Amino acid sequence: MYFVAAVLAVLSGLFYAANHHEIGSLGGTLCRYGGMFCDNPFLVLVAAGLAAAWGMFVSVR
Repeated sequence: MYFVAAVLAVLSGLFYAANHHEIGSLGGTLCRYGGMFCDNPFLVLVAAGLAAAWGMFVSVR
């Protein structure tokens, strides 16, 4: 679950950069398929936090 949280955190950064036109043509493609997340990259960051919290909750040590 930590891997999922890390991937979501990276995706949040990519959506943020795409929204501010900082990653070139990749940003246009990214915003075309994930327009809602380009407008609100905070939603993906919240999902990353929830995934990390869930991973801590279910980890058994």
